[in-house]
Amino acid sequence: FVPTNLPRAFSTALDGSIVYYSTSTGNTETIAGYLSEAVGTAMEDIGDATEDEVKSYDSLIVGAPTWHTGADEQRSGTAWDDFLYDTLPNIDMEGKKVAVFGMGDQEGYGDNYCDAAGELYDLFEAKGCKMFGLTSTEGYNHVESKAERDGKFCGLLCDEDNQYDLSEDRSKAWVEQLKTEGFF
Repeated sequence: FVPTNLPRAFSTALDGSIVYYSTSTGNTETIAGYLSEAVGTAMEDIGDATEDEVKSYDSLIVGAPTWHTGADEQRSGTAWDDFLYDTLPNIDMEGKKVAVFGMGDQEGYGDNYCDAAGELYDLFEAKGCKMFGLTSTEGYNHVESKAERDGKFCGLLCDEDNQYDLSEDRSKAWVEQLKTEGFF
């Protein structure tokens, strides 16, 4: 028996965290949903976020698709492109915890697999964020990616075109990895 009038000692949501994404086809939103559910936190399209809102969070999970393959910047073809180059430079992000996820088609675009994830990683890291969540490249069939750092991917990479059956489990496992790394 537990009295019902006692305050809860825990919360199901991890306060101070959010999943930001932007999408063209809905695939990035699907993965954002898996992550949001696994973490127990909200998700929001980055195009709807304000500067004050973004800087209010301690931990941000950020994700984008790759559309402009081979590009040096603005690789996602989504609201991230404007945010990264027009908004992010104005926000003090020093010390924020950031984990990146990306979407791509490793079969059709194996030379540029999830390049936009690498762009997110580089620009948030340059703002003084502490980066989390690097993952193995094993199990993927790609030639090259701007999302690789020292032989690992800079975060969770998913392919809803060719490996959609792996995405939900990869998302759950990645959230568990982030927890062990002290992201939350």
